[in-house]
Amino acid sequence: MVPELRPWRSARPHLVRAAGAVRPRLARLARAAEPRIARFARATGPRLVRITRPKTWQYTAGAATAGLALAAGVVTAAGPWDSTGQRTAERDRAVAQEHTGGADHGRTSGPGGTTAGTPRPAPSAGAVLAGLGGSGTPGGVKAAPGGEALGDLLGPLLDDPALGTDRAASVVDLTTGKRLYGLGGDAPLTPASTTKIATAVAALTALGPDHRLTTRTALEGDTGELVLVGGGDPTLTARADAKGLASLRTLAEKTAAALKKRDLRKVTLSYDTTLYAGDEMHPIGVNENLARVTALMADEGRKDDSTSGPADREADPAAQAARAFAGFLKQHGVTASAPGPSKATGRADTLAAVFSPPLSALVERMLTNSDNDLAEALARHTAVASGRPADFDGASAAMKDRLKRLGLPVRGAELNDGSGLDRTDLVGADLLTALLAEAADPERPQLRSVLTGLPVAGFTGTLAGRYTDGAAGLVRAKTGTLTGVNTLAGTVVTADGRLLGFAFMAHGTSDPAAAQATLDRAATSLASCGCG
Repeated sequence: MVPELRPWRSARPHLVRAAGAVRPRLARLARAAEPRIARFARATGPRLVRITRPKTWQYTAGAATAGLALAAGVVTAAGPWDSTGQRTAERDRAVAQEHTGGADHGRTSGPGGTTAGTPRPAPSAGAVLAGLGGSGTPGGVKAAPGGEALGDLLGPLLDDPALGTDRAASVVDLTTGKRLYGLGGDAPLTPASTTKIATAVAALTALGPDHRLTTRTALEGDTGELVLVGGGDPTLTARADAKGLASLRTLAEKTAAALKKRDLRKVTLSYDTTLYAGDEMHPIGVNENLARVTALMADEGRKDDSTSGPADREADPAAQAARAFAGFLKQHGVTASAPGPSKATGRADTLAAVFSPPLSALVERMLTNSDNDLAEALARHTAVASGRPADFDGASAAMKDRLKRLGLPVRGAELNDGSGLDRTDLVGADLLTALLAEAADPERPQLRSVLTGLPVAGFTGTLAGRYTDGAAGLVRAKTGTLTGVNTLAGTVVTADGRLLGFAFMAHGTSDPAAAQATLDRAATSLASCGCG
């Protein structure tokens, strides 16, 4: 059973005001990035005309939809992440509304507060569902579409043979948490990458949205050994332009300066990966979709310049990161030995540290890009925060326990990894929509990034090339694809301005493109629904 949420009022007034408030900021950003945005506009202009043509789509969101589409366009043209890892459109909306500082602002540096040198995040945007909590139109929240109407709408689509031998569906009203439609929703099926929604909720619940992953160096006073201590941050980068991520080069520069103050210019270098336990190899084995799961890596162990998607990976990401670190130390006048594995003792002095973006930004990145390395890292950090071994079994138990504590329907669920690459994972459609409802609950603002991180149809992430003739900008959903498995779970704004959560799961599919197209049509049908 999906938890009931307290009713909210209509989103339309706040969304329209938000669109008006953010327009000047977006206009300035658009002028700054004019060439790229012009190319984007030329490429998507016909698509947006088709979407907004009155005779086809008469969405009541109106100006709000246009504002969201503009924001998404700027995000796509200028890049979805700013220097702190926050979505640029959200940052500009926050500034336009004169919000002051992020959730972790105002803490003092040093003991009891934010560690000295921790970057300050951009101003926090309002909650993605804030409009639903504002002053509503007379009459309050409209009635959600009924199960019979949704059954008539979705039934023919879900009967499509393209969806294979088994299929399941669940639709909930995110303003109330009420289940509106279900088809085998309690039957666990292989979720593929929609598992990441569960990983995100578990990690945010265990650690909080402001948590940062720390990579540091420690000097053993008795031996003079320098230890590079992995903090389980797969976004740690060795690239010259860190783009707001934790930088291995910066860590080397700070470490070299600290060593020189101690009159040390030659060190024995080691690296520590003991934050994690157990086997580093995912059950799928060597695979271009995932590096070895280790507490120390740079750029997710990628051998190329990519930042997402499949890529050749380093055979030993930790050793490679340590070798790169030694090279950066040398650039700053410190010579290091060839690095080997070790463990920093409790007596070692921390010399320097670098920090990841806040967990909320990492969750958004994980969901938008379907980042398997981040997903496995967040699963292990959930285990660490829960006092369990940071291996596959410990992460699985910790995630399931966190969801159970939230009162979510986890019976029959199997979360054997964080990414969904493990085909033995089992999740029901009802659990997926319950996770979305939990993230939409105004009493759970710490879960907001689960919704803001979902790819936007026609604009970002794994949905960037989909919905070009359909509900672009109105569907936000996590995709999932394995051989014989196609899933889709997320949120959709209906033609009546209602916000629904949905999950569609198909198993035993033989044509992934056809199955994906059918799932997209199902989500689009919800967007065009005036089923009340």
